[in-house]
Amino acid sequence: MEVDDEIMNPKDSKQEDNNNNNNNKPLVVILVGAPGSGKSTFCDHVMRVSTRPWLRVCQDTIGNDKAGTKAQCLALSSTSLKDEKSMLIDRCNLNIEQRADFIKLKESHQVDMHAVVLDLPAKLCISRSVKRTGHEGNLQGGRAAAVVNQMLKKKELPKLNEGFTRITICQNENDVQEAVNTYGSLSSSDVLPPGIFGGKKTDTKIQLGIMKFLKRVDAPSNVASDKTIPESSNVTSDKTIPEPSNVTTNENHEGQESGTHVLDGVPTLAFPFISTADFQFDIEKASEIIVETVEEFVNKIGNGRLVLVDLSHGLKILSMVKSKAVMKNIDPTKFFTFVGDITKLRSGGGLHCNVIANAANWRLKPGGGGVNAAIFDAAGLDLETETKKRAGSLTPGKSITVPLPSTSPMFSKQGVTHVIHVLGPNMNPKRPNCLKDDYNIGCKVLREAYSSLFENFASIVRAQEKSSGYEVSNKKLKGFVEVNESKNMSKDWGTWAQALYKVAMHPEKHGNGVIEVLDDVVVLNDVYPKAQKHILVIARTKGLDRLVDVNRKHLPILRTMHAVGVKWAETFLKENQSLVFRLGYHSSPSMRQLHLHVISQDFDSKHLRNKKHWNSFNTPFFRDSVDVIQEISENGKPTLNEDEKFMSMGLRCNRCRSAHPNIPRLKSHITICKSPFPANLLQNERLLRIAPNKDDNAC
Repeated sequence: MEVDDEIMNPKDSKQEDNNNNNNNKPLVVILVGAPGSGKSTFCDHVMRVSTRPWLRVCQDTIGNDKAGTKAQCLALSSTSLKDEKSMLIDRCNLNIEQRADFIKLKESHQVDMHAVVLDLPAKLCISRSVKRTGHEGNLQGGRAAAVVNQMLKKKELPKLNEGFTRITICQNENDVQEAVNTYGSLSSSDVLPPGIFGGKKTDTKIQLGIMKFLKRVDAPSNVASDKTIPESSNVTSDKTIPEPSNVTTNENHEGQESGTHVLDGVPTLAFPFISTADFQFDIEKASEIIVETVEEFVNKIGNGRLVLVDLSHGLKILSMVKSKAVMKNIDPTKFFTFVGDITKLRSGGGLHCNVIANAANWRLKPGGGGVNAAIFDAAGLDLETETKKRAGSLTPGKSITVPLPSTSPMFSKQGVTHVIHVLGPNMNPKRPNCLKDDYNIGCKVLREAYSSLFENFASIVRAQEKSSGYEVSNKKLKGFVEVNESKNMSKDWGTWAQALYKVAMHPEKHGNGVIEVLDDVVVLNDVYPKAQKHILVIARTKGLDRLVDVNRKHLPILRTMHAVGVKWAETFLKENQSLVFRLGYHSSPSMRQLHLHVISQDFDSKHLRNKKHWNSFNTPFFRDSVDVIQEISENGKPTLNEDEKFMSMGLRCNRCRSAHPNIPRLKSHITICKSPFPANLLQNERLLRIAPNKDDNAC
């Protein structure tokens, strides 16, 4: 993975109607959860990756790194809100009384008030609390079980009527990771849809946030229980796979019928029913085919998800599909249903789907009615233009993928990067190519249609995963992007991959990490550096997305980027003369906007964790800046080494080229290796350092 892919992942799940009023509004997130639920870790992770300035208010450390009082937390919160800082309130906050004083801050300050509930299994919280050492609040060891049980007893989840605009309920570690990504990816101007997200759908009380916390459990068998705990207890299951989550929104937003709220960055396909409306396909047969085809593909789409979308709660086929999916034990986090407008899933219901399917006509034309007309209308002329480039018609049972340009309203407003047109069988005698109730052929064609649709989506996900071999983290919830093999083809950037572009165009909105702003370039620290010193120099030229876009007319900006990189390397060398720097570009970046890496060659970083991290900077995939400038001057274009074989090469020391079986062994070797760098790097000023060490000896 390349670091700049993780540096920022701004989220575009804003509500269009609220943008003018809510932009740059401080946000207060009240963490709710028992000891050991991961509140402090949540805060650390959000603050580490977010471009929004956050302040963590923790009662365990507020008194000069010692435990303090609630009053101190409130005082710090009030002061910080005057400075327009967003805050993470890191306390247990398990009941209304504990939360009430913090919610009152809403009255005296213009803030949005959110709650993130870490409602994890009690056994897990106890286990974590028992095992930890050096805890800020000194809650660890055998007494932790008693404290956790006591605190969880008879506590309620927060409710919207307490004063919250948004409540996120996390019931397993996947939910927590999604919440981290949601808040970690917010820029200062981003807002999130209101409502309750997550939690089990058991009855209407949950939709109002009225639900008890997990009941107490006994301590693990190897932990001495406190004598005050009764011997009998209601043990809560420690399963980590939730039932389908429910999303409750306010009246201005579409609600989710069942399933999991999906965040920016998760490869997600939203698709409508095919052939059951105007083509009048039997809904019982259709529901069987949908579920059977989903079952076949659900494990072929990586971390992607399939979402069946319809406008109405009342359709019989919707309940048929849900019940059949349950009977087949299909993972509800991988396939679920959602009620809403497929053209407004993000703005209308808080559901981010990168890919949507269109129940198209055979001419692949706008018009008609239903989903086809709505999608063409919402996507604008761009969809029609891009569709024409790829096909003039479509055969029943087939589908075709059309990348949406960033100029499409559906791309910019809803985060949709691809539309997949799919055509099913027709059973309506008033429509062309009617099968006249021949369901032997009809079922075969419909199955082929869904299979083709899901296979095209799987191809998009695989392309993203292939891209991630270069620069995308293996973590969940990153965005996705289609990778084109040909250098001459245009690249369709996923929503998250626009982050560096946004920084380059509007650095004033992204203060965190930006260390220099010039007319032509922006310089920022890498939040996940792969060495002691690692910065990015980003071009501010529109249309200059990556090396393949560069030609002779761009030589001035390339020379400027190089000069700025050299300046910063020299600055770092004054601070530490032992460092050695290399300046270069990745042949095939996965983030939009040309950027130069200035990276020290010690590679001493906890963020360098795997072979692809190492090889992206130590194989021909990494192109030295001086070579790029020379090649463009002489040939008009640079050489791009995009072959995937570079990412799978063995681990070799960047000095002596010795082979090592894994990253820990390689890192251990690097710290003691005194060999000179390879001859090719010592030429043409590819390395920047104070002076060569003539006394260097081989390993």
